[in-house]
Amino acid sequence: MTQTTVLTPEQVKRYSRHIIMPQVGSKGQRNLLDAKVLIIGAGGLGSPVAVYLALAGIGTLGIVDFDVVEMSNLQRQILHREGDIGRPKVLSAQQTLAEYNSGVKVVGHEEPLTSQNAMEIISQYDIVVNGADNFAARYLVNDASYLSGKPLVDGSILLFDGQASVFVPGKGCYRCLFPTPPPPGVVPSCAEAGVLGALPGLVGSIQATETIKLVLGQGEPLVGRLLLIDALSMEFRTVKLRRNPQCPLCGDDRTINELIDYEVFCGLPAVAAVG
Repeated sequence: MTQTTVLTPEQVKRYSRHIIMPQVGSKGQRNLLDAKVLIIGAGGLGSPVAVYLALAGIGTLGIVDFDVVEMSNLQRQILHREGDIGRPKVLSAQQTLAEYNSGVKVVGHEEPLTSQNAMEIISQYDIVVNGADNFAARYLVNDASYLSGKPLVDGSILLFDGQASVFVPGKGCYRCLFPTPPPPGVVPSCAEAGVLGALPGLVGSIQATETIKLVLGQGEPLVGRLLLIDALSMEFRTVKLRRNPQCPLCGDDRTINELIDYEVFCGLPAVAAVG
């Protein structure tokens, strides 16, 4: 990243609570302003991630989504409002984020993320944050991030349960945790089983925090760890993860060197949405 030379007086005032932190300071805030982060999905997880990264001053936010806002989204997707129903989520997200922080550049990718465009899109960013809600997209984002050499901040939600982890090339990937997807229909989606409206805010805030830590080079990111959240009991549990030497993507003798057909891999008949 090219270091921004000077913070403007307005930026010093806006980010003053960051700048006085020893872990951030002026240099760290400039790093945030120079960072480029790609968010997959402008839905339940992508909404709080995008809002908090924009507020933190991440200079460029990319958002991939090709869905439109529906009434059922408003129970949890804080990027969108009643007046946005029927609008593309990318456009709604851009308007909302501009109202939060006009100094952040929000790049909309209003298209499905596919094996044909994922590498080109992801290559433009420093970090990828996954808010996809289906297995085909999750494996696609994982593989494309690894092959592009980009850190992946992963999260998922269902009912009252959430999880988060960070995958850095060379230190394991999503396939080390889940080598193969479950058969279609075995694990219900949020649309089928439901999700507590406040839960994406909890998990998305964790993803945003992990992203900021990566940009700053501070603390201990969730690399090699899976954070499990049970919101019913409000218990947090951490499981250690290890790189799998037999992993087809990041193992010693990897067999995946390019993106594949992820709908076929997951047993799906057609492209699934990422929002």
